[in-house]
Amino acid sequence: MPCIPVSSPSIQHHNHNHHHRVLAGVGVGMGCGAEAVVAAAGTAGMRCREHDCEVPAEVARHHEHAEPGSGQCCSAVVQHVAAPAAAVWSVVRRFDQPQAYKRFVRSCALVAGDGGVGTLREVHVVSGLPAASSRERLEILDDESHVLSFRVVGGEHRLKNYLSVTTVHPSPAAPSSATVVVESYVVDVPAGNTIEDTRVFIDTIVKCNLQSLAKTAEKLAAVS
Repeated sequence: MPCIPVSSPSIQHHNHNHHHRVLAGVGVGMGCGAEAVVAAAGTAGMRCREHDCEVPAEVARHHEHAEPGSGQCCSAVVQHVAAPAAAVWSVVRRFDQPQAYKRFVRSCALVAGDGGVGTLREVHVVSGLPAASSRERLEILDDESHVLSFRVVGGEHRLKNYLSVTTVHPSPAAPSSATVVVESYVVDVPAGNTIEDTRVFIDTIVKCNLQSLAKTAEKLAAVS
């Protein structure tokens, strides 16, 4: 089932103490200034129809994760970028360099593989965050369709069974100069947290990362 909420997400501000309470133990980019995206709590038949007009079917299908079972949640974030899709993809596709736009990442090293599907990376987060590392496996790297997916398989955090899919495609409004990025995920809800808590927290991280991706790609396109 598509795991994007049917209703348009409401926007709420959450303070620093709330973020430390929710998912304590997960390494994330605190204080990025991004607003939290609050998703609906249902899990069956979810789809964000607000973005149907800008996300092609061949892209949307990559975000149709299996319907989450009991104890899981999922969501998606859409980011518009004022740069060509090729420039955005050149940043996203570097599985070995997530720190190029993910500001909470301190370092990344490949521990198996050469950057292709099946490659494992060990990500270490910046000091002061309530987590230390994340081991992640590259599931999809499609340079033709601009799709990247990874799964968290270990590390010191609380994101169990986390699967992320990111797609990059030209914006229908300006195909040669603008891009739409969609990042969706499915994850177990950590013990002691609600589905809404988990979505709010992870959506905030993803939104922060995609805003940083937009700035990085736009600067790259400006000098190329």
